[in-house]
Amino acid sequence: MVRLTPTLILILLLAVVFGFASGCSSRTVFVPEESPMRVGPAANFRVYHRVNGEWVLSGNKIEIPEGWYLVPPSFVKE
Repeated sequence: MVRLTPTLILILLLAVVFGFASGCSSRTVFVPEESPMRVGPAANFRVYHRVNGEWVLSGNKIEIPEGWYLVPPSFVKE
């Protein structure tokens, strides 16, 4: 028979807590084209911009203000 020492009880309790906590995290999924998205806090990424009628990827990351919209290409006229 296994003797339940305080250390063993603590280890078992922590294992159960971590097991439940691992299922409580949120996950992000890509939203379909029908729905625009908004930029969250502290967003830094490379962007495409138009140069002489062509889309060119920026060489560096820029900070995008929180609240700006991200829309799929079908929302924008060429």
